[in-house]
Amino acid sequence: MSTPDFTIDPKETAVVLIEFQNEFTTEGGGLYGAVKDCMETKGTLDNAKKVMDKAREAGCTIIHVPISFEKGHKEITSEPYGILKGVKDGNAFLANEWASAICDKMSPAEPDIIAKGKVGLCGFHSTNLDFLLRSNGAKNVILGGFLTNCCIESTMRSAYERGYKVYTLDDCCAATSVEAHDAAFKHNFGMFSVPTKSDEVIAALEKEAVAVA
Repeated sequence: MSTPDFTIDPKETAVVLIEFQNEFTTEGGGLYGAVKDCMETKGTLDNAKKVMDKAREAGCTIIHVPISFEKGHKEITSEPYGILKGVKDGNAFLANEWASAICDKMSPAEPDIIAKGKVGLCGFHSTNLDFLLRSNGAKNVILGGFLTNCCIESTMRSAYERGYKVYTLDDCCAATSVEAHDAAFKHNFGMFSVPTKSDEVIAALEKEAVAVA
């Protein structure tokens, strides 16, 4: 396990888990095939599960940020383009369906919070995420989820501009290709976050636990 050069105070930290939903994570999901190779290469689900469990045990706030749409995807313009066109055309993330449910491995536990209202890319825009973070005293945000160069990147930038200390988990995210994922971390993420990995965050939490014992 790597030794991090930072510490994390659980009382001031939220782990924000974006779109760990069957549509992406599970065979049978409409977008599973698009992210499968990257998930397997990075170990996304196993690593995210380890961070989530350790952070919860340490006393961090755990916030899940799913996306969902009503039938017809009326939340999206009638003339969409880009990634939201793909979501609408593919009838993806329908509310109250199996595909939009958070996957079993990342299922919320009793203390966790589920952010409401995500119908776009950024985890803050249209949701109550900022309210939840501030209500729970979070100054640090640890990000993992989908897609690395889309919703994770949008949320990272917004968190940075809102004054949070942002950590992005390289091995707890996935994109539609390993190359796109790696390029985002290599060229963009260091400008708006502390790029790190699951073992470093777990080590930082363990180091903080020893320090306050």
